[in-house]
Amino acid sequence: MKPSERRKARRLALQAIYSWQLSGNNAGEIELEFLTNHDIKGVDVEYFRALLTGVISNKDDIDDAYRPYLNREDIDQIDRAVIRLATYELKYESDTPYKVIMNEAIELAKAFAADESHKFVNGVLDKTVARLRNVR
Repeated sequence: MKPSERRKARRLALQAIYSWQLSGNNAGEIELEFLTNHDIKGVDVEYFRALLTGVISNKDDIDDAYRPYLNREDIDQIDRAVIRLATYELKYESDTPYKVIMNEAIELAKAFAADESHKFVNGVLDKTVARLRNVR
């Protein structure tokens, strides 16, 4: 599998997670909508599914893992989606190096979130990775 296929899966999963956060629709509906209405050429579809369903089904554990490192209560929905996606990978996808996860999350924040959000995302994930992966 090519790294670019996983990168595309993360990008699509982020958008799907964001959609789920706003709509509250179930994972199956969102998955179908995204796989039907988006360009999935070059996407690792199985990884996309794993990310989407993993984040949704483990939301409480994921939120508990990063919540202590939030410096504010009010968090933008796209920032939350990026942090949830990365925290899921850090916690449940141990075969993926944490540096890859961190870099991808920062790039997603730069692409989709507000101008300085990537710094906030990086700060939260830096502390989260230290706890989940015993880094530093």
